Amino acid sequence: MDKIKKDYIIIGAGGHGAVIADILYNRGFSLIGFLDDNLKIGTDILGTKVLGKIETCLDHSDCMFIIGIGDNTTRQKIALTYPIQYGSAIHPSAIIGEQVKIGLGSVLMAGTILNPRTTIGSHCIINTGACLDHDNTLEDFVHISPKVVSGGSVTVGSKTHVGIGAVIKNNVTICPDTTIGAGAVVVNNITQPATYVGVPAVPISFYSSRK
Repeated sequence: MDKIKKDYIIIGAGGHGAVIADILYNRGFSLIGFLDDNLKIGTDILGTKVLGKIETCLDHSDCMFIIGIGDNTTRQKIALTYPIQYGSAIHPSAIIGEQVKIGLGSVLMAGTILNPRTTIGSHCIINTGACLDHDNTLEDFVHISPKVVSGGSVTVGSKTHVGIGAVIKNNVTICPDTTIGAGAVVVNNITQPATYVGVPAVPISFYSSRK
């Protein structure tokens, strides 16, 4: 992430927003505040205040924004609603290989690894300690949870959420709007949106039908 000489505002002042604030502090960026619909103006988050509701982002057109909300649908709605400038947040401990592309609004938490020729879409979350091998493609608004591991040449469709500690085999494609449960192991392509759990990962409805 190039050091842009602008102030940053984080949309969303919950736990995810606080982690992004910590990244910005570690990078020496200027964070002037948060916007949040559920907290009072002046609420302190890691020493920085809530400035107002999300809709007031248009009053700060000279700032860069990052959406600090983990829910993919909410993040997409905000990004498509407000025509503001989005920046990215990359923790200093992240390891980024050659020819990696990272879209605007995306965040890389502490200890993440992106190996060469991986492409990350806009407004994605690569959470703490996740490791994506070579030639991965994440479409927009994907959330990769902590400690997820993917093999090479994996494609993850837009608005998919991969749960904590999940593993994705190399050369697998996951369709958009899918949820991969915590600890699941994906060994085959996923072509139908649903929630997939277990080893190997199958639709959660599979377990319900066996009762």
